[in-house]
Amino acid sequence: MRMIVLSRGIGLYSTQSLLRAGYRRGHEMDVVDHFHCSLLLEGKKRTLVYQGSPLSGVDAVIPRIGASVTFEGASVIRQFEGLSVYTLMRSDALLRARDKWRSLQLLAAAGVPVPRTFYLSRTEDLHVMIERIGGLPVVIKLLESTHGAGVILADRLDTAKSVVEAFIRTKQRLIVQEFIEESKGADVRALIVGGQIVASMKRQAMEGDFRSNLHRGATAVPEPLTEEEEKIVRRATRIMGLAVAGVDILRSKDGPLVIEVNASPGLEGIETTTGIDIAGKIIEYVERSARKFASYNQHRKK
Repeated sequence: MRMIVLSRGIGLYSTQSLLRAGYRRGHEMDVVDHFHCSLLLEGKKRTLVYQGSPLSGVDAVIPRIGASVTFEGASVIRQFEGLSVYTLMRSDALLRARDKWRSLQLLAAAGVPVPRTFYLSRTEDLHVMIERIGGLPVVIKLLESTHGAGVILADRLDTAKSVVEAFIRTKQRLIVQEFIEESKGADVRALIVGGQIVASMKRQAMEGDFRSNLHRGATAVPEPLTEEEEKIVRRATRIMGLAVAGVDILRSKDGPLVIEVNASPGLEGIETTTGIDIAGKIIEYVERSARKFASYNQHRKK
């Protein structure tokens, strides 16, 4: 089976882990930089050109799309969809998960517990909205933030106002969330593959920080989920329409709260922390799904 990993960096840990797992199972593996793909529409015919030649003979696509190139990545995935090629992640699922506000709206509407949050486009409503979510301190997040960048804890109203004004002035979209103090700078990440929870870990922020991102020096240990957390994680992933996802949970006094469903979760931290070959499980899932997809397409054409 020929599998394509859509990735901007062949040397990235997650990309290399997927390549190794694919080679071990006897697949032909290639890396395609989705940012350098050209897409052609000729009536109903679609062509995807990479490095000057049409890309064909692909059985499955494994998208690894960075937040800064979400639009480009979704466009390439959609082109493969139009070519009837199996993709591990659908283009609409990527766009849905990457919009933090939209994803929170969908999760909350489906009854998945999330932190009290508001979307803000003018500072005049800031004070009353902060009171509505429980008062200070609050967490201010850029909607396009990753790895903890653009995430700020404000414990004073003037600080919150200054930060919000600065973001709005530079035309940045933002949300403001309640601060879950009892989580003590820790969250739990669960990794889902095909509806199954294959690994989970607890991440603890560095002393003096509240962001539990491993890129910011947080530490991690394996951590089992409670039965309630397992149900919430599976449901959140289904709502986002993702086959593979990293679901981040805060443990609050009122129970677990989903803070994000990551469409392209990094594998390095959770594989090295848990010792679980997650890339291998992803490749196995892609094998099964791609075969079913091809069989369905053949049956439909008859």
